[in-house]
Amino acid sequence: MTRFEGKVALVTGGRSGIGRAAAQRLADEGARVFTAQRGSDDLFEGIAADFTDPTSPAQVVAEVIDKAGRLDVLVNNAGMMQESRIEDMSVEDWQRNMMVNLTAPFLMIQAALPHLRQTKGTIVNTGSIEGLGSNPHHAAYCASKAGLHGLTRAVAVDHGAEGIRCNAVAPGWIDTDLNLDFIESMPDPDAFRRDIGRIHPVARTGKPEEVAALVAFLAAEESGFITGQVYTVDGGRMAKLSLP
Repeated sequence: MTRFEGKVALVTGGRSGIGRAAAQRLADEGARVFTAQRGSDDLFEGIAADFTDPTSPAQVVAEVIDKAGRLDVLVNNAGMMQESRIEDMSVEDWQRNMMVNLTAPFLMIQAALPHLRQTKGTIVNTGSIEGLGSNPHHAAYCASKAGLHGLTRAVAVDHGAEGIRCNAVAPGWIDTDLNLDFIESMPDPDAFRRDIGRIHPVARTGKPEEVAALVAFLAAEESGFITGQVYTVDGGRMAKLSLP
């Protein structure tokens, strides 16, 4: 497929995990892909960015426009997660989580809007099932992802008449390098894999490419009547009630 032939896409956090899979899927379908994150990118046109710095999003978008002259797809994927009990989390740590997970996407969208308006472009945000529920000690992550879901709906409402669509994906447990390393750190990785698989109706965890497929669909013209939605990609985990 060449759904993105002649189009330019920007994926934040595109060097690994879901972001890398999304960038690869868009590129495979014809897009010229830029990624933005700390450090360089050996596969796509990488832009060094520190999303704890509020000036970084505008600089990233400006560099894409300078090099490519347009922007058709923005994927806000960069994020962080810090485990902490609420009473143990400093205000500085809370604000850093909010900055990376919520304020940076807001600033990316703000900077991208004039260019997306010209191309009738699309925005896809990477939320989380933790914007819908919560794991222990994830207060900042959950709050920021719930906020990102709300921002998704607000952007869709405010800018739909301009031809700009905004949706979000809410992944569950996905086999990113970070999660796979976490499993390997467990005392019994095989037992952990069995246990984590059992909480999913499909009896397994997800692949980054499975999330990327939905990102590409939401960014493509064929989903032109879809906006303001948050799509759960979790193997049915959120649909499954715990045993009584």
